[in-house]
Amino acid sequence: MTTSETFERLGPNSQSPIAACADHAGNSLPPDLALGIGDDVLDQHVAVDLGVRELSQCLAGNHNIPVHVAKVSRLVVDLHRREDDPAVMPKTSDGIAIPGNDAGRLEDRLARFHRPYHAGLENFIEDTEPELFLALHSFTPRLKTSGEKRPWEVGLLYNNDDRAARHAIRLFKNMGFTVGDNEPYSGKQFNATMDRHAETRRIPYLTIEVRQDLVTSAQGQSEWADRIAQVARQTLAALKAN
Repeated sequence: MTTSETFERLGPNSQSPIAACADHAGNSLPPDLALGIGDDVLDQHVAVDLGVRELSQCLAGNHNIPVHVAKVSRLVVDLHRREDDPAVMPKTSDGIAIPGNDAGRLEDRLARFHRPYHAGLENFIEDTEPELFLALHSFTPRLKTSGEKRPWEVGLLYNNDDRAARHAIRLFKNMGFTVGDNEPYSGKQFNATMDRHAETRRIPYLTIEVRQDLVTSAQGQSEWADRIAQVARQTLAALKAN
């Protein structure tokens, strides 16, 4: 395992046909940083993609898929945003104010967390040389600020390259799931990590969003890791056959 303040690597440290990253899997807040929020906020969906770290552990431990996992909370700096995105250091999230995120702290956050995470991810891709790259996320069944229910159990996001997503959408539907096609978020707007690390390299990728209530238990995390590994392997086989 390779680890730093910002990220850790789970699974084999070697070449792998499938590899993954989890930008929002961590909820750590370094002790020298004060965001002005309650400790309970760090356990909510605004701070972390609930269930994704455990899902990553299952993929690494049960399916031998290496995963580059974020440790720091997205409320410190959002690793799934470009450096010039105004939301890279959020001032609010789903109605919760983060008073410690004033503009004067941005450069330090980028230098300390954002850039090392993505430099580490570049090295991870060079080490694993994946033929299919996964980005693991989870989404809340509804946002507090809208109250609108999200019916999808899993979603596939993509920007310009939908080669892998088309296969995965079909495969998850064949399992009987309600599948979001660029839902609950659109990869046309939110695809910073895959734009940077997969699309520029022409590596086929799957950005997978699992509804959080399905991965809150150990059983759910293990079952969804099994499904994701199965879909990823079938997707890779389909890509190679074309």
